[in-house]
Amino acid sequence: MSAKGDFSRFPVRQFAERFRSELIPLSNTFSYFSAAMPLSEEDIREYLQEPIAALPPSVAAVLPKVSILLVPYVEKASAKDRQAGTQDFISIDPPPARRQSRVSLTIGDAGVTLAFGLKEQELDDYHYRFFRSIATLMADRWTEAIRHRYAGVIRDELTAQVHGEVDEDSWQLKQSLLRRQNTFRRDSKAFREYVRQSYIDTLTLYLHGICCDIDVETAPRQLPSRSLRRRLEVLAEIYPPGKGYAVFPENLDE
Repeated sequence: MSAKGDFSRFPVRQFAERFRSELIPLSNTFSYFSAAMPLSEEDIREYLQEPIAALPPSVAAVLPKVSILLVPYVEKASAKDRQAGTQDFISIDPPPARRQSRVSLTIGDAGVTLAFGLKEQELDDYHYRFFRSIATLMADRWTEAIRHRYAGVIRDELTAQVHGEVDEDSWQLKQSLLRRQNTFRRDSKAFREYVRQSYIDTLTLYLHGICCDIDVETAPRQLPSRSLRRRLEVLAEIYPPGKGYAVFPENLDE
């Protein structure tokens, strides 16, 4: 269903409430509403069914209710909007470039709303942002045992002076940590922030790789392949892929 013409510029939370009764269930956890375009069967499969089906069962089991809104554009709220309690907006018109966002994550009493602006966004970019949103939700729900195990991997990397990271956010926090500390036995605030962001960035790559055939491009800031594989192996032990899915090429025949 397309709702174009039913709205012009709505706060995400208000839009989600307005169309909550029209959400279409995909599973016990996920439902969706499309206001961006009429969805063909192929669109539903590529944008919704395939990425959701690729989530490891142990990830899907701890997620809250998630409403996916496929909309034309998402606009970042200004500082004034946020002070007034309004977060991001959904719009049918392109917002200014500096205010345009690809995804908005809103947490409410009824669960989580993920609004994706599909105009001018490629399918691969959408998949990346979908899995990054899921990884962010998981970072708010990991157990102390999982945090401790992943932090141990990161501590070993820091001690061995392993260069690089998976994505820009964790790279920046790693550089900040290295400027502040020269030993990593202490569980400082800077260390915890870096571990959490590194977990989000690496879990995004892990989930995206289960779903889609992606390549990790080499770059000066990229984590060495042996360290990246070690992280992915640990995540595969914590969140094993579902039946019929694999993390590494050699597992495809299993």
